Amino acid sequence: MAALGLLLLLGVAVALVTTGLPAHVVLVGASVIGALAAVIGGVGSFDVFAALPSRLIGLLDNDLLQAIPLYVAMGALIDRLPIVDSVFVTLMAALPGRHDNRPLVAALALGALMGPMNGSVGASVVALTRTLAPRLKASGIDPATRQTLIAVASTLGVVVPPSLVLILLGDAMLSAHTAALNATGRFDLIVNNRDIFRAALLPAGLFLTAAIVVALVLGRRRAAVDTVASPPSRRDVAVTVTALTFLVALLGGVATGRFYAVEAAAMGALVLFVAAAVGGRLRGGELPRLLDETLATTGVLFALLAAATTFTLVLRVLGTDRLVGSWLEHLPGGPTGIAAAGLAIIGLSAFVLDAFEIIFVIVPIVAPAILVHVEDAAWVSVLILLTLELSFLTPPIGYALMLSRSLMPDAPPLRWTLRRLAPFLVAQAAVLGLVFAFPGLTHPERIFAGATVPVAPRGPATTGGDIPFPEFPATPDFSGIGPAGGDPSHPR
Repeated sequence: MAALGLLLLLGVAVALVTTGLPAHVVLVGASVIGALAAVIGGVGSFDVFAALPSRLIGLLDNDLLQAIPLYVAMGALIDRLPIVDSVFVTLMAALPGRHDNRPLVAALALGALMGPMNGSVGASVVALTRTLAPRLKASGIDPATRQTLIAVASTLGVVVPPSLVLILLGDAMLSAHTAALNATGRFDLIVNNRDIFRAALLPAGLFLTAAIVVALVLGRRRAAVDTVASPPSRRDVAVTVTALTFLVALLGGVATGRFYAVEAAAMGALVLFVAAAVGGRLRGGELPRLLDETLATTGVLFALLAAATTFTLVLRVLGTDRLVGSWLEHLPGGPTGIAAAGLAIIGLSAFVLDAFEIIFVIVPIVAPAILVHVEDAAWVSVLILLTLELSFLTPPIGYALMLSRSLMPDAPPLRWTLRRLAPFLVAQAAVLGLVFAFPGLTHPERIFAGATVPVAPRGPATTGGDIPFPEFPATPDFSGIGPAGGDPSHPR
């Protein structure tokens, strides 16, 4: 029956690509089929699935999920404010170097600034295509380079904290890490969002630096175009300085533990809301439309989360998670080979699933199997983020690449875009390989402070508070995360 879960996963991927149905509808349908098969096959009972409502209530009790509507609201507000335009004009004037290079570098810097606020890759692509593409066109940037810059800039929000993708992945990795500790009896500190934020800082900086270098090289190669950049107004400069200062303050506050990610999202949404209200962007019925858009998108995400939670419960009842864990365990290469295989599964999933679907469906199945053998959960989390970022740009069906292409009215032939995109893919793959080979890059406190923090600290395993976890058996036992000897419906 465990193999049936893999068939259901394949069926979900095919249905999402071919039918156009919402992801939560497809997942619920697959869950019903899997649950009936489990009951008929004798590997599950209706009692297990009867506990699903309490599982969902326990899931939605998670305070971290308050960040979802806040990030959605921030994306909707950014779409109504002239922030992107103001920041681009100011960066064009402030950046040193040749004028031909400035639009390319400004576009990437803008993606790093706005990506975490937009909340998702799709929202970033839409916002940057609407606001940034005309500016790049006016600067003489050819269509292939424009599409490449928009696609690359939109994926920066995947790995640059404090984005919604990082927050949701942090929650999923906390659950996966807990399951791995229950299975192995290790006494590690359970990873949390702050650990992942800090771990992502240096790799994100490395890729942004590499992308800027690539942009400078592309700028030198392209033909000079006679364009005159309009100087920024005082308002443009004020908006840019405020946005940069605010983002750095939020990032620093979350990374140092001054406040939680949800609090950072609340502050960001409040500041943008006040700016929109003062600027007259919420008049004439615009506020109800903003709220409708925010609640509709939030509802879709929560529906996806509930459907994915139901689907992963069915997969655990079928034993698919233990099957995947067994396959990974028997791969050559030890923990390194297991981590590489798990990342390959996630990378392939990104061709048909978006970031949220992968976090809600694939990570709960694959990540515990990796963390049973790999102790550094923060390192694994960053590798997952970098893998997602690379997959979204990988032709021919990378999500950011295809979405940016569909939104551009003058989209160039794909082969032209691939020529411009290839150096960025090489840079992204190089950063991923570097982080994979040197896990210390995800622990900047060891690099800059010379700290010797063990990967698996000994002592009672905790989530960072004062409540110790109970003692675990010394040998791996997966009964607590599957139907063999535990209740897989237990809330996360």
